[in-house]
Amino acid sequence: MRGLVVRYHEIALKGGNRQRFVAALVRNLRSATAGLGVRSAQSLPGRVVLWLDEDANVDEIRDRAAATFGIVNFSFARSVPVVLDDIREAVLACAAGERFQSFRIATRRAAKQFPLTSPEINAILGKAVQDATGAAVDLEHPDLTITVEILPRTTLVSGGKLRGPGGLPVSISGRVLCLLSGGIDSPVAAYRMMQRGCRVDFIHFHGAPYTDRTSRDKARELVQILTRYQLRSDLWVVPFGEMQAEIVARVPRTHRVVLYRRMMLRIAGALARQSGQSALVTGESLGQVSSQTIANMSTISEATPMLILRPLVGMDKAEIIAQAERIGTFATSILPDQDCCSLFVPAHPTTHATVGEVTDAEAALDVAAMVARGAASVEHERFSFPPPRPNATTEVVPRDETDLVPL
Repeated sequence: MRGLVVRYHEIALKGGNRQRFVAALVRNLRSATAGLGVRSAQSLPGRVVLWLDEDANVDEIRDRAAATFGIVNFSFARSVPVVLDDIREAVLACAAGERFQSFRIATRRAAKQFPLTSPEINAILGKAVQDATGAAVDLEHPDLTITVEILPRTTLVSGGKLRGPGGLPVSISGRVLCLLSGGIDSPVAAYRMMQRGCRVDFIHFHGAPYTDRTSRDKARELVQILTRYQLRSDLWVVPFGEMQAEIVARVPRTHRVVLYRRMMLRIAGALARQSGQSALVTGESLGQVSSQTIANMSTISEATPMLILRPLVGMDKAEIIAQAERIGTFATSILPDQDCCSLFVPAHPTTHATVGEVTDAEAALDVAAMVARGAASVEHERFSFPPPRPNATTEVVPRDETDLVPL
């Protein structure tokens, strides 16, 4: 029987909470691979095994596992009896499906009753592969590692480990609301919070009626891309142009951007409290633009009592761009649009606004009414991945610390 062996690292360090983290990882894997021929899922120490039907969509399962947070690496495996000849045959079959000039065998013998030690098994299997392929043994930097995991009633043979995204399973750390601008930074910030186990929802402010739909369309496309990593997302879209015009008419020119940001945080905070998110997330990077100085970020943060998370605050632009390219958001983020953040922006905005200055400026505004108006005018859309498939179910086999019974 074929299986996908999924390995994790950080989850294993969670002590008494580890089973809860593993259960979240299994749930996410079940959802991500629904309808692709995954017969069952089972948790073992340090890994999860997805058992596959013979006609399983292996390529799509591979892609979805590679985007599931909590996985450090994974590989496809065969389950064979705990018999040396059967193990040797499976190892040779694994080697025959790979291209390599050097290799090593890595045996993990959980079944201590097996008569040979791990080094003895490695030597026997390594000689068989070398005789069959002529490849050299390299214990330090091999082209291929064939892993043999001997359990009491079955053996898993796998090769060619593939990288996962690491981190923690999405939703294990709660829900947060990300201010999504449509630029490069905020989608990366959202991804990094997903990697830390958060379910990320999104709020996008657009400049209507003074701008077209391009920023809204970009926000939708970015949420669609990011939903692949967390399986479902909520997006709230807020018309902000008239509020910006009101701020422009009533406050000093130099403080407009700071007041825009404070109003956005207030509206986002009100929505988060209604919808169950416990923190706000922004794509701010220290010193990148005028609103992202320490003084301005402090003054902007004062507008809401909610926790504000800034996962990019210490990253430079090159690092952010590189990660945007890796996660697939960069090409969309650089598309031209009419962004509300560039609407009515003064030539020389302040970089050191104080709370006293902006409080005095906001005295000319009916802040509570503006927040209520913004929260009441939102449009809501829900995204999901993968697309729903009829009759797609996966059984979860109870966790067994010592054994895995082939199904």
